[in-house]
Amino acid sequence: MSDLPMSGLPMSGLPMSGLPMSDLRKAALLGAFYGRRQKSLLVVEDEPAVREMVADNFRMSGYAVEEASSVGEAWELISRAMPNLVLLDWMLPDSSGMEFLRRLRREEPTRALPVIMLTARGEEADRIRGLNVGADDYLGKPFSLRELEARVKAVLRRAGVADFEPVVRAGGLEIDLERHRVMANSVETQLGPTEFRLLHFLMSHPERVFSRTQLLDNAWGHDVYIEERTVDVHVRRLRRRLEPSGTDEHIQTVRGVGYKFSVAMPPQDAR
Repeated sequence: MSDLPMSGLPMSGLPMSGLPMSDLRKAALLGAFYGRRQKSLLVVEDEPAVREMVADNFRMSGYAVEEASSVGEAWELISRAMPNLVLLDWMLPDSSGMEFLRRLRREEPTRALPVIMLTARGEEADRIRGLNVGADDYLGKPFSLRELEARVKAVLRRAGVADFEPVVRAGGLEIDLERHRVMANSVETQLGPTEFRLLHFLMSHPERVFSRTQLLDNAWGHDVYIEERTVDVHVRRLRRRLEPSGTDEHIQTVRGVGYKFSVAMPPQDAR
């Protein structure tokens, strides 16, 4: 970027064809909420000073950050583990960030991956073009790191990426991700891996109703192709495990919609 003109960069083909889509699906699973201890960012910027400044700032704020100086490096990193968000420069040495963004939006596993464009191209037409191609936000250079962090947080909130809570407590239940332990009214309760993820997700979003599809995406991971009714099977298993402690009533059915976690006493048909 440092020695390239601000316009006229050829929109060359992306060096991505060698990576099978199965790699992206594996990456989507690795990037799912279970096992993730930090929100993760990928900074794609070819100017080292800018890339390192941004990466170091977010690391100090508690994010897991990967760095790429080209489209090829970025795609390789995404194929290994899907980040929560990409900070993407427009002008890169092997292709344009805009063409990379188009490719992300075409491929199913990365279609919903949040992207913020970071570029010196700050004209209104450029901003509109970036947003129309699929950027979730657009920030012109030079930019404030505080503003960038605020925009990242806002985009992650819209994408449903919650702050990580290692221990969640509610309604006599305590779930500890670090120790992989569930306490129900002070008694340790053994759960299978899927029931554990399901309970953690529901407890992290109390009173919010989730469809079976939403639960599949968040507790199983995107691009896991199983029947939606599989959710019902695991909810029944979860309730059976919690029943001896009387905490099963917190896993409530919302007829015609899905499930929620609530500490309020459920109506009879929600149990």
